[in-house]
Amino acid sequence: MPSAPEPIALPPRSVLVTGVSGFVGLKLAKRLLAQDCKVAGICRKPRPDLEKCRIEMIYADLADASAIRAACQGRDTVFHVAAKVGIWGKLTDFQAANVEGTQAIINGCRDFEVKKLVYTSTPSVVFNGRSIAGQDESLPYGENIPCPYPTTKVIAEKAVLAAHDLPPGHLKTVALRPHLIWGNDDTNLVPRVVERARAGKLRIVGDGDNRVDLTHVDNVVDAHLLAEAALDRTEHNPGGKAYFISNGEPVKLWEWINELLESHDIPRVHRRISLPNARRIGAVMETLWKLLRLHGEPPMTRFVASELAKDHWFDISAAQRDLGYRPRINMAEGMARLLSK
Repeated sequence: MPSAPEPIALPPRSVLVTGVSGFVGLKLAKRLLAQDCKVAGICRKPRPDLEKCRIEMIYADLADASAIRAACQGRDTVFHVAAKVGIWGKLTDFQAANVEGTQAIINGCRDFEVKKLVYTSTPSVVFNGRSIAGQDESLPYGENIPCPYPTTKVIAEKAVLAAHDLPPGHLKTVALRPHLIWGNDDTNLVPRVVERARAGKLRIVGDGDNRVDLTHVDNVVDAHLLAEAALDRTEHNPGGKAYFISNGEPVKLWEWINELLESHDIPRVHRRISLPNARRIGAVMETLWKLLRLHGEPPMTRFVASELAKDHWFDISAAQRDLGYRPRINMAEGMARLLSK
């Protein structure tokens, strides 16, 4: 079945996309260019290829508050996609990028009277170490999350949502929580799974029956544009709210991984480890990495152990109702596109 048409576009406007060189940021920027928008993008390293795409490039680190704030001047909408991601690292580094960088974006939007701010969050903000199966945005924020990325994203999301309509009638904000983004040109999720499998480093954690949501990148871009448009609505306005975004097709994680591996001529994963043992190993590795100041990420952490063993799929009916979100690219079509490249 062919995919549905893209959401109806808003009139041309001036927009800023942070993290424009990233997987989601670049796809979003190109869609906005196709709508005849004036697009500016923030990233850290020079990208002449993006300059040739008619993107006004601003080279700055998220921790550079003055540069981030100034980049908001003259924009109708800011899409704050950039973040420091990962399962390991110094909390202060994550705070500088994800908390202070987001506050700089909020300050810039307020100071330069930007109309809309669409923030890319993560479902990990509700991490609680337990299975999450079909639950909605009423889930509380996680506490004492053993990973700096979701810990700092909780703070940042709260700040973005609190900034809605302050001062009244000015800035409108919304947060999106896309889960496990994948698709063509992905440099993280699928390549990382394939690489670890080829190296013989993958183990099924737990009973292997846990279900998770995945989200095709084109659907993520749709959600961002729909959220921007919905901020103009009177009925079901999403201002000041957060929304789970996914394909709405939960898959058995390890079945999906094994099908992916087979498509790359890699043997299926059969070896298993229990969740309690994986958590214990993760705790030991975290301690060793801290004490010995080892480089890179530990092969296992307590957070990763839970993510690999527990259900993580969400009710997206709020996004369907308030944003008009409908996943255009289903799992089957997304996989066909991925394997055709």
